[in-house]
Amino acid sequence: MTQDRELQAIAQRYADRDRRLAGLERYSLLRPEVWQMLHERQAAMLRLLAAHRASLADPGAPLGGWRMAEVGCGAGGNLMDMLRLGLLAQHLTGIELLPERLEAARAALPPQVRLLAGDASQAEVESGSQDLVLQSTVFSSILDDGLQRRLADAMWRWVKPGGAVLWYDFIVDNPRNPDVRGVPLKRVRALFPEGRLAVRRVTLAPPIARAACRVHPGAYRVLNTIPFLRSHVLALITKSS
Repeated sequence: MTQDRELQAIAQRYADRDRRLAGLERYSLLRPEVWQMLHERQAAMLRLLAAHRASLADPGAPLGGWRMAEVGCGAGGNLMDMLRLGLLAQHLTGIELLPERLEAARAALPPQVRLLAGDASQAEVESGSQDLVLQSTVFSSILDDGLQRRLADAMWRWVKPGGAVLWYDFIVDNPRNPDVRGVPLKRVRALFPEGRLAVRRVTLAPPIARAACRVHPGAYRVLNTIPFLRSHVLALITKSS
């Protein structure tokens, strides 16, 4: 399969998924497993970013000076989180393959946020210009190794010395979903061989989380204390300065 065909296949798989899940409440933030996954991931991300900032040459520099690009920005939720963190709208770039998701991001985000459509590996982002490059469950949707490599190379090229890739994705295959595949930590290291990784294992596996929270919302916290039940990795991959 060529990489262009893989991009078309990814778009079709996402479109099919969106139609299939339309109207379902599985990902509603009012569900106890969903908000607990979100809060856990946000807290872990903030700890990683705080440690990263403390390691910089000027740790007291305002976050408003940071520039960040997100691969697969969807409807803009992660970019909104970065605005709340203190990054400036004019310093944010979102890249999205699906036109309908990009339109949702345009409607939700300040107009100063730069939004780009299409193949992120070909996006017009200047080399060495970004303090952070974010991807969240994008690579697990790419089934072609060559396209994964092309995208990882682009992301690493955008990162400035001392900057980092912020990575969140699942590491195990989902036997019920042939449209995705896990990205184990070994693969992450292979995609970014020059990076220095700080890794957190997070997110109670969603099927377990849904079943547990049907019993009691507090069951999420109990089961999430067992590391091998966590299905995702959150990593900060830093480029040497």
